[in-house]
Amino acid sequence: MTSPSTLTRSAEQLHTAVRWTRAQWLLLMVVCTVLALDGLDVSMVGVALPSIGHELHLGTDSLQWIVSAYVLGYGSLLLLGGRLADLLGRRRIFLIALTVFAAASLLGGLVNDPTLLIATRFVKGLAAAFTAPTGFSIITTNFAEGRERNKALSIFTTFGASGFSLGLVVGGLMTSLSWRWTFLVSVPIAVTVVLLGMLFIPRDKPSTEESGHDVWGAVTLALGMLGLVYTLVSAPEKGWGSVATIAGFAISAAVLATFAVIENRVKHPLIRFGILREGWVARANLSAVGLFGSYLSFQFILTMYLQSVLGWSPLGMAFALLPTGLLVATSAPFADRFIEKFGAPKLILTGLTAMGLGYVLFLRVGTSPNYVLDILPSVILLGIGFALAFPSINVQATAGIRDSEQGLAAGLIQTSTQVGAALVLAVTTALVSGHGQADGTLSAAAMLDQYRPGLVLSAAVAIAALLVAASPARRRRALARQPAV
Repeated sequence: MTSPSTLTRSAEQLHTAVRWTRAQWLLLMVVCTVLALDGLDVSMVGVALPSIGHELHLGTDSLQWIVSAYVLGYGSLLLLGGRLADLLGRRRIFLIALTVFAAASLLGGLVNDPTLLIATRFVKGLAAAFTAPTGFSIITTNFAEGRERNKALSIFTTFGASGFSLGLVVGGLMTSLSWRWTFLVSVPIAVTVVLLGMLFIPRDKPSTEESGHDVWGAVTLALGMLGLVYTLVSAPEKGWGSVATIAGFAISAAVLATFAVIENRVKHPLIRFGILREGWVARANLSAVGLFGSYLSFQFILTMYLQSVLGWSPLGMAFALLPTGLLVATSAPFADRFIEKFGAPKLILTGLTAMGLGYVLFLRVGTSPNYVLDILPSVILLGIGFALAFPSINVQATAGIRDSEQGLAAGLIQTSTQVGAALVLAVTTALVSGHGQADGTLSAAAMLDQYRPGLVLSAAVAIAALLVAASPARRRRALARQPAV
């Protein structure tokens, strides 16, 4: 593996404008649109949760599964998705998975049964588990390493962050019509991109490497994570010291340990653990857990707070959070320049600091907040933090990785992002459920008291990620060796 120091360029090279062909731009727009659609889907449905819960009679713990089913399906097979893309052909995997995503979106918008709804979310997550790392590796194998690839990756990852942030607004608009439109709106977009992908994604040959897809590794990872999240969510109701809870944790740990054993023995593992021995890769993945885990949990609580406690409409909430989406979206043209000038590690530190401060400031909210003084500062800080940290983490995590393992590296960082988010959200839900069900029978103050531990957890996770990113080992290896990514 090449160290990040090999990415350093001369001053003349760094200031040379990146020039892409028309084909490269079209290719980039196709894969960026799909990543934005992934982020949009998670965010839109988050806004619709109170409406879904009201119509289908679901409590907070059940609503959590509508979000977690997607991110768990996403996170559990991301590594397999990236590996299959390397082995079977990126174009083929990308188009097939996107077609499945469109079909599951259509079904999710039509069903009435909560179990089927959650199942469609899981299938969509599985499909996204193939499109996301495949799109990532399509970029890394079609754009030269260095400034050209950094610019493409920064645009790619910022599209994902922008889709997630702007999904709050789109979700508010769709939910004002019906929560079902938060599912159905993805269908025509996905179908259009499938058609464009057939035209603009270059054909690639499957790898000549001997096959071995580590199916059992994927199965044990998915089952272990599902078991762990289910145990966390159900623990407040069953009791943290109950036989069911203890057994759930024990079985989940055993399954995940089996996954680790499998990875060390199979010829083509989902995770080559040696890739984590490089300090910058491991710390980038931990930073991703803190970044997305804290933000997804914060959005979950914020959605319930603004709509259930304050009585805001989905559209009103969407416009209140619009500054976050605008900050992330408008940063796309400049992300690569910031990375080149300041280096990815410094931007990660700055971004996580801004997000941690935003969460802490939000702890001041009450049942009658002033939007400008109590909510807007956090909204702006979160937008700045996400815009700086998200693309930088992705560049840092794949720096110096050889082409044959770009799918693995892409899958690994996105697995950290999604699985970390699922775990943090599960703990958040457990904390909220542990204080009783927040429903219409409680006063606004009592409901806010139940949500507040979740807000504290988001702040704590972001601060923990900041401490990891600021560790001396990271600064010696990443800052000293990688002044400009």
